[in-house]
Amino acid sequence: MAGVPDHIRPDDWLRTVFSARAVSEGGVIRRKTRDIERIVYRDRFLMELNRRGFRAVQNGGQTVIFCNAEPVRILR
Repeated sequence: MAGVPDHIRPDDWLRTVFSARAVSEGGVIRRKTRDIERIVYRDRFLMELNRRGFRAVQNGGQTVIFCNAEPVRILR
């Protein structure tokens, strides 16, 4: 989702993000943290993760979303 427009509605953004193929396969997706905070705000994003049973980590301006309910371990 490069170049996310300023005018996108939060519901549309969430629908687009969580309709990615990796989501349906239990994989991993990555989004810019600033886009999450600008478009849907942190609380709404976290509520959506919780609703789906997903986990996420942030690093270097990116949020990595694990699209499954498996535990996440930081290896180093």
